[in-house]
Amino acid sequence: MRKARIKGVGTCCYHCMSRIVHRRFLIGDTEKEFFLRLMRRVAGFCDVRVLTYAFLDNHFHILLEVPEREEMIEDAELFRRMSFLYEEKTIDSFANELAEWRAKGRADIAEKLKGRYLYRMHDLSEFMKTFKQRCTQWYNRRTGMTGTLWEARFKSVLVEGAQDALAPMSAYIDLNPVRAGIVEDPKDYRFCGYGEAVSKGGLAADGIRRLTELIDADCSSTSRALESYRKHLYIEDGEHSFSAEETAEVLASGGTLPLHQLLRCRVRYFSDGLVLGGRLFVEEVYQATRSLFGGRRRSGPRPLRQGEWGGLCAIRDLRRAPISMPSV
Repeated sequence: MRKARIKGVGTCCYHCMSRIVHRRFLIGDTEKEFFLRLMRRVAGFCDVRVLTYAFLDNHFHILLEVPEREEMIEDAELFRRMSFLYEEKTIDSFANELAEWRAKGRADIAEKLKGRYLYRMHDLSEFMKTFKQRCTQWYNRRTGMTGTLWEARFKSVLVEGAQDALAPMSAYIDLNPVRAGIVEDPKDYRFCGYGEAVSKGGLAADGIRRLTELIDADCSSTSRALESYRKHLYIEDGEHSFSAEETAEVLASGGTLPLHQLLRCRVRYFSDGLVLGGRLFVEEVYQATRSLFGGRRRSGPRPLRQGEWGGLCAIRDLRRAPISMPSV
């Protein structure tokens, strides 16, 4: 029996991650281009905001802001969202069906028909389900492969929408191509949110600007937002220089690392911690989801280890190598 996924109340941020089946390296530039376009379309349909992302050769990361579900959505807005995923003739046919039922005095049936689409909006699981299924369908048609493209159920971490949690999480995602040895600076990688924002602007820049609003409110312009966000990536020359050998030595000795070095490591808290934030935030989520944990447990927050985390906690206490050197 699968455990229930931890979700927050109201507008929430989530880090989502999924790997290719058998961890094979199947995602080339063509696949990444399609996945990126599809991600934007599904986000438009589900009415969620992609804050940043990274597509690698065998997995992806997406940082989402999922708004609180709306009580009612007008037909015109529903049709607009449907246009991201459905052809015009499908939407027209659906609109005519709604009109016919209302003309018969059966507005209740019309609302039930709308519900077939509305339940998929403002929901983390429905966004990921639609995105991953459509990725698999496209990939299988293109290659002749059968079965699922993805290794397992996607992982998600509920992230407190504040600087101490959101800044390192977003930076960790955008630094994926750096840890993988693909580029030295994420601005040079076109399949991560920061790289796309710098080179193209558009929705990627909107996501980074929203991040800076949540992190430190310094977003008077897109250029100012990108400049502010870059500071969280710790990639300026000289100031934070270090060697991989030094980092490995600290980890092997059980020591602690500063944040700029932690972001260059593999941090399991960011993918397996379930909830990430300050002590109060994690405790509130724990109390709201108490039934998901064993009866002997008395509190939710588990301080992050092996680093200078500034009080960050997760809801899972990861004992097996929470911090490790990336395999390049």
